[in-house]
Amino acid sequence: MEHIQHRLPWSTAGTERRVSLFRFGSGPRKAYIQAALHADELPGMRVAVELKQRLLELEQQGRLNGVIELVPVANPIGLGQMFQATHQGRFDLASGQNFNRDFPALAELIAPQLEGRLGDDGQANVTLIRRLMREAIAALPPARSELEGLRRLLLQQACDADVVLDLHCDFESIMLLYALPQHWPTLRTLAARLRAGAVLLAEDSGGNSFDEACAVPWLRLAERYPQAQIPLACMATTIELRGMADTERTQAQHSADDILGFLADQGLISGDWPAAFTCCEATPFAGAQYAYAPHPGVVSFLQPLGARVKLGDPLFEVIDPLSDQHSVVHATTSGILYARERLRYAQPGLWLAKVAGAQPIRQGRLLTD
Repeated sequence: MEHIQHRLPWSTAGTERRVSLFRFGSGPRKAYIQAALHADELPGMRVAVELKQRLLELEQQGRLNGVIELVPVANPIGLGQMFQATHQGRFDLASGQNFNRDFPALAELIAPQLEGRLGDDGQANVTLIRRLMREAIAALPPARSELEGLRRLLLQQACDADVVLDLHCDFESIMLLYALPQHWPTLRTLAARLRAGAVLLAEDSGGNSFDEACAVPWLRLAERYPQAQIPLACMATTIELRGMADTERTQAQHSADDILGFLADQGLISGDWPAAFTCCEATPFAGAQYAYAPHPGVVSFLQPLGARVKLGDPLFEVIDPLSDQHSVVHATTSGILYARERLRYAQPGLWLAKVAGAQPIRQGRLLTD
């Protein structure tokens, strides 16, 4: 195991923040795993503890067939953001920006340099593109903030990986994945191993989140240069490891084993692994209902997480304790209730429940902040 520490720029005088990366194995293929980019989403960090221990054992046993890089704490900025004993790990307090948005658009950075340099050799093209990606990030002007430096550092580490797993969670949630439709045939085994209850697919969900910043450039370059052989060389996905409170040891151990089993499926780990479970069906991210309350009040959910609801079924009720105004919010699609807000007081503009439906009902930017 190699332990590498990267210093972030723009630390306050007398302080310093570092991103720790643990590298296991060797070889031409690479998997990159990071946890807690939203720093208050701790289940991924807990799973990373188990992954680090297991990867060290597998390395010592000589069972790693490639490089596996692990960043257990992907966001030391957000990890330290406590306000009146409440963790604020989703948004950078200095700028108000979401930590998992606005990563550099690599296809735009390197596309002009590829003119006349691509051919029929797909692997040679991959090697060239990855080198140009790394060079383009390194050649960017100095970071103007600690957050900008963090984004560049994480993308620099992941842009040359064959597999990228970004470990997140929702407020209260079932296990689910976000991914590109083109990657779903391969990711089915990951979803099955994790026993995911939902998988949401989109080519571009808006915001240039980390997983899409890694995977989408290969789509865009293939579209720009259709005459060349450009494979989708980076398979990236966001794994939502249930809800924010789901940090139990047994859950974390199972999730770590499931992730390692998937890496074995991809040939990065040798040895026998249990077979995957039956997989759920994927649905378009555009088919997800984000349910909002029509007015302030106390929220009572009327469906449990993971419930299969039908169009028109009640999801939650909202009651104003002063005016007695009472509203019931219903499902506008049929599907799986995959996430709920952890707070129980309705606020304007904030979703309270999410339902994964099979028919598109939204368009444009699909991600919320």
